[in-house]
Amino acid sequence: IMSYNAYVCKIKNLRKHPNADRLMLGECFGNTVCVDTSYEVDELGIYFPTDGQVSPEFAENNNLLRKKDENGKSIGGYMDPMKRNITTIRLRGEKSDGLFLHLNCVSYTGVLLNELTEGLAFTTLNGHEICKKYIPMRQNRQGNVSEGNRVRKKKAPVAPLFIEHADTEQLAYNLNAFKPNDLVEITLKMHGTSQRTGYLPMLKGYKKTLLDRIMRRDGTPIYEYGYVSGTRRTVLNDWEGGFYGSNMFRKKHADFFEGKLHKGEEVYYEVVGFTDEGMPIMSSASNRKLNDKDFLKKYGETTTFSYGCSCTGYYTYGDGSYDVLPKSDFYVYRMTMTNEDGDVVEYTPDFMRYRCEQMGCKCVPVLWRGFLDDTTDWNDAGMTAGEQVKEIAERYYDGPDPIGKTHVREGVVIRILNRPKFCAYKHKNFAFKCLEGLVKAEETAPDMEEAEEVQNDET
Repeated sequence: IMSYNAYVCKIKNLRKHPNADRLMLGECFGNTVCVDTSYEVDELGIYFPTDGQVSPEFAENNNLLRKKDENGKSIGGYMDPMKRNITTIRLRGEKSDGLFLHLNCVSYTGVLLNELTEGLAFTTLNGHEICKKYIPMRQNRQGNVSEGNRVRKKKAPVAPLFIEHADTEQLAYNLNAFKPNDLVEITLKMHGTSQRTGYLPMLKGYKKTLLDRIMRRDGTPIYEYGYVSGTRRTVLNDWEGGFYGSNMFRKKHADFFEGKLHKGEEVYYEVVGFTDEGMPIMSSASNRKLNDKDFLKKYGETTTFSYGCSCTGYYTYGDGSYDVLPKSDFYVYRMTMTNEDGDVVEYTPDFMRYRCEQMGCKCVPVLWRGFLDDTTDWNDAGMTAGEQVKEIAERYYDGPDPIGKTHVREGVVIRILNRPKFCAYKHKNFAFKCLEGLVKAEETAPDMEEAEEVQNDET
């Protein structure tokens, strides 16, 4: 399940808002938050990161919902009663990235406030739901609830060794995962839809004994190696239907790997650009709504996450000549090898890139790689290994996308290479989080992974 938590933490660097007398600015996990003047420096409270949704009970008990009295006067908060979501915005010209509230905002649950210690992460308290990840309830691009590509419920799994890629946690809340002398690689985080393909044992049928026939049982499943593809959560049994109305744009990327993977290999990749019908895989957003003149000047009226792809399949120059461009493309970010016993070996990024070079496909761009230093200026500055990583990541997580150069990048992924299992964290920039919030405000905005979360919860 896609993770989200509220955190008990202290608000740091509390100072006056330059453009609002009754507001102040502070920092939680390095994110700037706006609060009123009732807060004190280093006060212990509860921080709700962007992209969360508070429960109806929590919102009501803290008067967070928009409401008016019989005379039309506002007597409530600012949250939409249906969505109750937390977004990244600019408030009076200053960044506001999340929500920070006094510790007693959860006192209605009966929890002992002295038990809420700094660093505690939670979604429920004393049996009361407080928050969860915000996933808009919406329809697919054809106007129908997506049904076509759920994992089929069979007595024997279609591909038992076809492993999902776990949700990547946020860097800001996992700085303690980094240790001095860790080898770290920072890659571009790309805004597309996840896909995976493996050459793995697949269900081909059942071997039935005479007793199985008499008892009308399926018998013993028969598995043979074959190619299987899927999204982040589902196995694609066909290429029709699905969240985008058709998954045919995925097929050519899955077909690319046929005849190239070794037995047991599974490759994870991000598909970016446009569907075969020319629709953006990830929704576009109006840059004007950010109220940021510099951003508008740099990136234009609209952000479309194209990554050098074209909705028409070509780019026409002023003299009438043109270049053929892909409608969609893919970039590999992980590979594994799974034996017949289900033991998974993680490919190092270097070996992953070697295999991709052999196969003729691209990997996500590497932006920085190095060891975390425990002897030089970092220690002199009193920085932990995690703080060092965050500082380095923020050199690369913002700015134009290095591939297409037409839109802002989403952020970066920071991977610790000297771990036996896949260990990586994501870090998104402020502008992207604002755009993501605008997209989610639209009921028809697509997000394949989040749509699958809703489907899986219902099945």
